[in-house]
Amino acid sequence: MVSKILVSACLMGHAVRYDGRAKPLVHPAIERWMQEGLLVTICPEMSAGMPVPRPPAEIADGASGEDVLAGKARVVELTGGDVTDEFLRAAENAIRLATDSGCRYALLIDGSPSCGSGFIYDGTFSGNRRLGNGVTAAALRQAGIEVFSDREIDRLIERVSHAADDTAAGF
Repeated sequence: MVSKILVSACLMGHAVRYDGRAKPLVHPAIERWMQEGLLVTICPEMSAGMPVPRPPAEIADGASGEDVLAGKARVVELTGGDVTDEFLRAAENAIRLATDSGCRYALLIDGSPSCGSGFIYDGTFSGNRRLGNGVTAAALRQAGIEVFSDREIDRLIERVSHAADDTAAGF
């Protein structure tokens, strides 16, 4: 059986980002996986009840999603609001959906304080990027789900292909 892929809703064309926009990822693999019923779509923030649009948020003080999960960091909005609890609930929702749906992989939008898996912003709202994971990406990884950013779709294609080959070979 081929494993499913949890995917950020904004990558699927849903206008769910903080600014009320989508960021569709157009790729033949997305179309094929959609036709094969392998994609499970989520916007973690919306699953936690956050509105669209909403103020931009970043993980404070240059911390990471792992730090937020460990209770050592907060997620704050540009307006000063603390949305840490919502981001933690969003991560829990993503893990539950991925687990219940049989997802071994996740394809997430990079840069987000929730879904970022290659880079996140540094918490100063200045546009400065840093290596790191958002809260949901970190939680999914801790749950054993392989996480790929939208810029890593070719790596995900290769990984899914190898996993399908292993399954067909009886591994």
